[in-house]
Amino acid sequence: MSTAKTARTDTAGTRLTIPIAALAFVIALTVQFIGQAKIDLGIGAIIIFPMVWGLILGLLVSVQKFKPLGIDLQRVAAALVGVAVLLLVARLAFNIGPSLPTLLKAGPALLLQEVGHLLGTIVLALPLAVLLRMGKATVGATFSLDREPSFAMVSEKYGPDSDQYRGVLAMYVFGTLFGAVFITLLTSLVANWKIFDPLALAMGAGVGSGSMMAASVASITAAYPGDQEAVLGMAAVSNLITTVLGVYVGIYIALPLADKFYRALSRKQESRQAVAAAAAGPAAGPSAADLEREAAQAEENRLFRERVAESSAAIKLPLWLSLSVLTVLGIGTASVAAKGFSLSIVGGYAVMLALVLVSIVLAKLTRKISAIVFITTIGAYISSPWFFGAEPLNAAVKTVDFLSIATVMLTLAGLSLGKDIPLLKNIGWKIIPVGLVAITASFLLSTVIAEFALGLWH
Repeated sequence: MSTAKTARTDTAGTRLTIPIAALAFVIALTVQFIGQAKIDLGIGAIIIFPMVWGLILGLLVSVQKFKPLGIDLQRVAAALVGVAVLLLVARLAFNIGPSLPTLLKAGPALLLQEVGHLLGTIVLALPLAVLLRMGKATVGATFSLDREPSFAMVSEKYGPDSDQYRGVLAMYVFGTLFGAVFITLLTSLVANWKIFDPLALAMGAGVGSGSMMAASVASITAAYPGDQEAVLGMAAVSNLITTVLGVYVGIYIALPLADKFYRALSRKQESRQAVAAAAAGPAAGPSAADLEREAAQAEENRLFRERVAESSAAIKLPLWLSLSVLTVLGIGTASVAAKGFSLSIVGGYAVMLALVLVSIVLAKLTRKISAIVFITTIGAYISSPWFFGAEPLNAAVKTVDFLSIATVMLTLAGLSLGKDIPLLKNIGWKIIPVGLVAITASFLLSTVIAEFALGLWH
C-alpha cells in the first residue's frame, strides 16, 4: 500500500487565490448585510458582529464534506489573513495621529498595563493548569498567549519534542480556533457593564494578536461609540507594545517565571509521588517502563509538532495579487457598511495601500524592523496635526469602516481553519479551560491595572 503524500504547494497564483477570494467575497458581503445581533444575558449584553458571523460561516465552509475545501485553498486564505492584518493596522494607524494628545495624557498607564498582558496568564492560568495536572506542558501553555514568537523561545530552552513545547502548540491551536470569538463575547460583556474607562478597555484589547485585538475593539466601540477614535488608537498602540515587548519579556521574565512558579506549585504533587515511591521500595533509578513511557511521550510530542507545522505551513502569494484581492474585498464590504459605494472609499484604500507598500519596502531594507512598526509609526505621523497633509488623508481613510476590514480578515481566517480542526484531538480537553482563563486574565488584568493607573495619573 502506498504511503506517499500529495506534494505540498509552496507558492500560489491566481488559480488558487481567485476561488478562495470569491468565496470570501460572498461570505463577507452576506454577513455584512446581516449586520450585528445583540443578546441580553441579564448580567450584561453581548454583541455578535458581522466579523464573528464571517469567522463562523467561513469555518463551516472549510469543514463541510459536501464539496471539501482543499488544503492549499485554506493555506491561501491563511496567507491572505497575514496581509489583511497589515491593512487593518494601516487603518488603525490613522486613529493614532489624531488621538496623540489622548495617548500622551494616558501617561505611564499605557506601559504599566502591559504587566497584565505579559504576566496575567501566569497569575491565573498556570495554577489552573497545575490543578488539572497538565504536567510540564503547563509552562509552555501559560507563560503567554502563545502566538508564533513563543515557538522559538520554548524550543530553544526545552527542545522541540519537550512537553513544554507541546503546551505552546496546544495553546496556539486553541487561540487560533477560538480566540477571536471568545474575546469578542468577553469584551462585549465587560464593556456593557459600563464600569471601566473605555481607554482602559482599549489597552486591555491589545493582547498581541491582530485578530483578537480587532474583535475586542469592535465590542468596545459598540459600547462607547463617542470614543471610537481614541479607543482605536489606544488599542493599536497597546497591541504594538505587547507585540514588541512580548519577545523580550517572554525570554527574560515570563518564561523563567512560569517555570519557577510551576515548580513551586507542583512541588507538593511531586512530594506525594516521592512518598508513594519510597513506600513501594528502595529507589533503583528509572525503570524500563518509565524510560519507555518517556520515549513514547517524546515521540507523541514530535508527531504533534509535525502536524501543527504541516497545518500552519506558509504558502507564498505575489504581493500584488494579495493586495489586489484584499482591496476588492475591502471596498465591497466597506461599501455595504457605508450603505453605498463612494469614490472616497477607493481613495482611502489607495492611501492605505501606499502606506503598506512603503512600509514593506522599508522593512526589507532594514531587515530588523517589521512592516507593522513602520505602518504604525508613519501612519500615526501623517495623520497627526504635525503633518501638513493630514486633513485630506484622514478624511479619505476614515470613510473606510475598520470593522469592514476586520470582517474580511476573520472571514478568511474562518476559511483557513478547517485544516486545524483535526488537531483538536491532540491538544486534549484541559487546554480549553486553561485557554479561556489565559485570555480572560490577559484582558481583564490589563484593563484593571489600566483603570487604576489612569485614575492615579489623571
